[in-house]
Amino acid sequence: MRAVEVAVFGPPDGLRLVERPLPQPAAGELLIRVAASGVNRPDVIQRKGHYPPPPGASDLPGLEVAGVVESGDAAAMAQAGIRVGDRVCALVAGGGYAEYCVAPVAQCLPVPQGLSDVEAASLPETFFTVWSNVFDRARLQAGETLLVQGGSSGIGVTAIQLARARGATVIVTAGTDEKCAACLALGAHHAINYKTQDFVAEARRITDGRGVDVVLDMVAGPYVAREVECLAEDGRIVIIAVQGGLKAEFDAGLVLRRRLTITGSTLRPRPVAFKAAIAQALREQVWPLLASGAVKPVIHSTFAAADAARAHALMESNQHVGKIVLTWTT
Repeated sequence: MRAVEVAVFGPPDGLRLVERPLPQPAAGELLIRVAASGVNRPDVIQRKGHYPPPPGASDLPGLEVAGVVESGDAAAMAQAGIRVGDRVCALVAGGGYAEYCVAPVAQCLPVPQGLSDVEAASLPETFFTVWSNVFDRARLQAGETLLVQGGSSGIGVTAIQLARARGATVIVTAGTDEKCAACLALGAHHAINYKTQDFVAEARRITDGRGVDVVLDMVAGPYVAREVECLAEDGRIVIIAVQGGLKAEFDAGLVLRRRLTITGSTLRPRPVAFKAAIAQALREQVWPLLASGAVKPVIHSTFAAADAARAHALMESNQHVGKIVLTWTT
C-alpha cells in the first residue's frame, strides 16, 4: 500500500510517500480501505518529532480516516453491527496516512447519511475531542456560555456547532475579522478578534460582567491567567493543547473565591474502552445531528495524499477555517 511517513523530523518536506506492507487487524480490530484521511495539529507536532505515537501504534501519522471495511475480527464486528463493505470513519492512534488502516472496532462509526468520505474523515478527531472535553469533562449545559479559543480551527468549528446545537451560548476568538465572520456564520453568537480586542474585557462585556461558564483552551501558557479572569462562578477551563507554552501563572485567589476548575486531557494515549464510550455517545447524540444537517462538517481544503507536505504547510500557516483532508485515489 501507499503511505505517507515522516522520513525526516522537521519541516513539511520531511513527509514522504512510500510503499508499506498492509497492516493486519488483531483481535477487536478491523481493516479499512482508506478513501480520505484527516489532517490535524498533532500530526504536525509528530512530524516535528515532539509527539511520538503511543506504544503499539503505527509510526505513520494520521488520527482519523474514512473508507470501506475490508476485513476484521468477525465476532467484534458482529457485536458492533459492522459488516465487510460498510462505509465507516474511525479514530486511530496512528497510521491514518495510508491506503489501508487498522482501527479498533469500538472506535469506528458509520458514515453519517448523506456525507462524503472526505466529510466523514474530518469528523472523528475533533468530534471525539470536543465531546470528551467540553461535555464530559467540563460538563457544559444548555443555557451556559462557552468561550472557544481559536474558533476557526477544526476543533473550533466543531465546538461552535455542537455547543449551539445543545443550547449553549458560544463566544469565540479568532485572529482576523474574516475568521470571526466565518465563525459567526457557523453559529457562534459572538466573535472576538484577539489581535485587536481584549478577549477578557469582551467576554465580560458580552456576559454583562458575569463571565463565561466554560473555556475550551488550545493555547495554555499566559492565556490561562486571563481565562481565569473571565470565568463565572463555578466556571471551568479545559486545556487540550499547549501551543502557547507549558507553564502558566494565575490568580489562585480567584480560583478559590469563584470555585473554579482548571482541567485538561489528551485523547491519543487513552485506552480503547474510554474511546469506545465516547463513540457510543457520539452515535446516540451527535450522529443524528449530522444526518439531519443541524451540524455540518467544515472542509477548508483537500489534497492528494502525495501532497501531504502542502497540507501541513497550510495548517502551519493558520490560514484555514475548518478541516484539511488528504484523499487516496488509484
